[in-house]
Amino acid sequence: MQLPYAPCRRNSTGMGSFLRGDVVIAPVPFEERGDAKTRPAVVVATGADDRVYVCPVSSKPSFDSPCIPISLDDFSAGGLDLFGESFVLTSKVHVLRSGEVLGKRGRLTEETVTAIRELLPQTACPGDNHRDTNRRSP
Repeated sequence: MQLPYAPCRRNSTGMGSFLRGDVVIAPVPFEERGDAKTRPAVVVATGADDRVYVCPVSSKPSFDSPCIPISLDDFSAGGLDLFGESFVLTSKVHVLRSGEVLGKRGRLTEETVTAIRELLPQTACPGDNHRDTNRRSP
């Protein structure tokens, strides 16, 4: 079943409004080649100057860096056309302008968003202290 994606709602300045955990469709740079591929991505933070920090979603896991599997059960609203698991590539945080986002597909549960944020590189989202630095490693 094909799920339609909703066009982004724009605020009075023409910018989209996004929240951490939104699953969006956007042109995300693909590999190191610099070419962008329109694909799902998870919003991990928003910033000043209309910036949106996203991690791409892939149908294949990364074998050399952390990723989080997601399924339809991980959505609190909406979803993706998933025939199996998809994977949030947490080591590949990209910065986009909100105007580059084509639409929203859904929203992940808080539990899933927390799991994603725990795997983000420490410097992925400037000014965003997403890790509990008082926690000790086992």
